[in-house]
Amino acid sequence: MAALRSSSLGRAFKGLQMQTRNMATEQQLKMRIVGTQNISKITKSMKMVSAAKLRGDQQRLAAAVPFAKWAKAITGESSNLEEFSVDEMPQKNLMVVMMTDKGLCGGVNSIIGRMTKGMLGRLEAKGSQYELFIQGGKGEAQFRRVYGDKFFGCATDREMPYTFDMAADITGEILNAEFDQVHILYNKFVSAIAYTPSIMSIKPMTDPNDPFLYAYDVSEEDDLEVLQNFYEYTLATQVFYAMLENATSEQSSRMSAMENASKNAAEMVDSLTLQYNRARQARITTELIEIISGASALDSA
Repeated sequence: MAALRSSSLGRAFKGLQMQTRNMATEQQLKMRIVGTQNISKITKSMKMVSAAKLRGDQQRLAAAVPFAKWAKAITGESSNLEEFSVDEMPQKNLMVVMMTDKGLCGGVNSIIGRMTKGMLGRLEAKGSQYELFIQGGKGEAQFRRVYGDKFFGCATDREMPYTFDMAADITGEILNAEFDQVHILYNKFVSAIAYTPSIMSIKPMTDPNDPFLYAYDVSEEDDLEVLQNFYEYTLATQVFYAMLENATSEQSSRMSAMENASKNAAEMVDSLTLQYNRARQARITTELIEIISGASALDSA
């Protein structure tokens, strides 16, 4: 009988310990409220900073539109990455994937990373070869683990705002690879709350009689040297424009992410404050009951 009573008391004590351990105290709730309020202040500040940077990136992107317009007449418009088919891609491909160097920017990296991996899987099933040139530290961390043997190069810790000189240097590294076609994968800016993962494919220029060069005075005497220089400048222009598109998408996504984080922090503060008030009220009620019970015991005595 004693053993049974001891076991029951032990289970009850363990249950009380577990209940107490899972229940936050007033001090713990107060600390969580203060911590969440501090996080909210940080996210609101980051949203304001991202909004200011977004305006600057939008201005730079708008200024680059006429700069890159002539190149699009040669290379063609970009395609939606989600709807892009690998059937017409050649045997050797170089994938230039645009990502960010900094985090806290929503799904701007995860979306294009997931779509790129899906496309690479379809390329492997087709039997085509590919190499990767990754821009952005977040992209290198995401792809290095799985596609380390496919890495041709990467560009990280890039200074912002991006410049054409930076794009030209990156293009110079890209041209050291052997490929039949280069594909630039980036996030195309649509609005402050939307962007589209896109892909732009560019073939090397080797034929002076190619139809897209009819508007330009290119003779066979000039042949490959002129075409190579023209191709390098065209590729650098498109790389630069894609970098600006991706940078603008990054800031818009970060601004939206920080706005959502601020809203979530405010809701969490409200919830924690309610819990704190309940815990405080429960403590006060318990103290009052103890006082009244003690007074009643003295009166009865």
